[in-house]
Amino acid sequence: MHAKPLTISVIAKKANVGVETVRYYQRIGLIEQPEKPVTGYRIYSNEAVSRLRFIQRAKQLGFSLSEISNLLALGDGHCKEAKQLAADKIEMIKNKIQDLQSIKSALEKLVECCDENLQQDCPIIHAISE
Repeated sequence: MHAKPLTISVIAKKANVGVETVRYYQRIGLIEQPEKPVTGYRIYSNEAVSRLRFIQRAKQLGFSLSEISNLLALGDGHCKEAKQLAADKIEMIKNKIQDLQSIKSALEKLVECCDENLQQDCPIIHAISE
C-alpha cells in the first residue's frame, strides 16, 4: 500500500489546520512552498507537517506568529534565546492576568451596584457611558 502524496490538503489534515492556513503560513514565510511540477500538485515533505504542528503548538502556548517565526529561526541549539522568548511571554501573560483581574473586579463592583440599585438608571450603562 502506497502512502498518499503529501499535497497541501494532506499536510493540512495531518496538522489539523485548514488549507488556507497553510497558504497563509507560506505567504508570511513560516513554511516553504515547494515548486509546482508542470503537471500535478505540489508535494510537501514530512518536515512541512512537523513545522505546521510546531506552529500550532506554539500558538496554543500563546506565541504570536512573529514570535513563532523567531523560534523557528532559532532552531535547536539556541536554548538560551528560546528561554528568553518564553520568559518574555510569561511576563506578558502575568501582566495580562493582572489587567483581567482589574477588569473583573471593576465589573463585580458594577454588578453589585446594579443589585443594590432599584432605580431606572443602570450603573453599568452609566459607568460605560462616562
